[in-house]
Amino acid sequence: MAGNGRTVRDLRRANRTAVLQRLYFDGPLSRFELGPATGLSSGSVSNVVADLIADGLVEEAGSVDSDGGRPRTLLRVAPASGHMIGVDVGETRVRVELFDLALTELARTERPLEQQRYEVEVIVDHVRSGIDEVLAAAGLAPERLLGVGIGVPGIVERTADRGAVVHGQTIGWDAVPLESLLRDGSPLPDSVPYFIDNGARTLGQAEMWFGAGRGAENALVVLFGSGVGASLVTPEVRHGRAVEWGHLTVRVRGRRCRCGALGCLEAYAGAESLLARWSEEGGRVPQDTDEETALTAMLAAAYPADGADADPVALAVLEETAEYLGAGLSDLINLFQPERILMGGWAGLQLGSRFLPAVRRHALAYALRHPAERVTIELGKLGPDAVTVGAAILPLADFFDRGGRRPDPDPTVPAPAWREALRDRVPR
Repeated sequence: MAGNGRTVRDLRRANRTAVLQRLYFDGPLSRFELGPATGLSSGSVSNVVADLIADGLVEEAGSVDSDGGRPRTLLRVAPASGHMIGVDVGETRVRVELFDLALTELARTERPLEQQRYEVEVIVDHVRSGIDEVLAAAGLAPERLLGVGIGVPGIVERTADRGAVVHGQTIGWDAVPLESLLRDGSPLPDSVPYFIDNGARTLGQAEMWFGAGRGAENALVVLFGSGVGASLVTPEVRHGRAVEWGHLTVRVRGRRCRCGALGCLEAYAGAESLLARWSEEGGRVPQDTDEETALTAMLAAAYPADGADADPVALAVLEETAEYLGAGLSDLINLFQPERILMGGWAGLQLGSRFLPAVRRHALAYALRHPAERVTIELGKLGPDAVTVGAAILPLADFFDRGGRRPDPDPTVPAPAWREALRDRVPR
């Protein structure tokens, strides 16, 4: 038994985690560089590296000249040593992607959500068949997966008997036991875990690890799609916390939100409500098409590329939406005083740089001056795949926390808390 109640096994796992983490985010590195990067002695580094190479997790990646001595061998995490699946249960489609350990995409598939959108059985079938399809496309055996991460709309609760349960009021999900439904008849062996979390939070995790949030201590990542949501990242909650920002009341006795309440931000700022307001004001909204296509048509009408006159109705609705979004962001600025706010989600990316200056202007006008002067408001960098990347990070973080050990199929062996694992794996 080591000090502080930690066993020798715990210390070995922590040392493996430290080396893997630094190689993953800062590599390739030499053994000499790993010492100060991890705080481990040279002997510990050598032992851990030898162990990781023997397990196939670390490989050589060339060499670099040293001052007056032999060239130093560089090391990196072996990309093919692990695979994860990320799933985005989005508002217009279910997207499933297979990644290697370096988060390089190996295969993907999408299932549009049309008339049957958000029926639980349909979503479960899309996820299951999507997993089957990407594994077959890459020729990967299911048991080689480290896990499947899934980003969903709504609040996710962990239960002892049913696993992850989703409370998605806006999509009609009332305590849906999604994990147990997926496990029943799953194409995956029991040894491959599911990690289910809020989609805004997985988006935030991806941007903080690999995107526009990298290096920030306090950030808010906004998901702007059919509705709106946000993920808060601070030193106290480094792993991020989903914030039901879309259901802040912005107008007393206002429009009815899809959650059932009146005056929510989402009733004015989500793409679904944006298109509804355009239609109500007499706009020519394309019929029999999905929201993404309709929003593209609205943008083309408001900002014509050929020099034609803009559709004044579409332009007015977009300008009003920018003000509502800005006012909603000002609440986040005043409450949390972030250094960065990043906007992602399919609608946020589609509206893009043309829309963001107006949102930024309104946000700073409504917010208190001191926190407003310190915040930057930008688009996310990871594009439409950010939620699936963030979802794939969930099993990756669990893998790190296990020191590069695969999940133990023995249910009597306690698993590390993967949510907590995310907190300490943020890149420097």
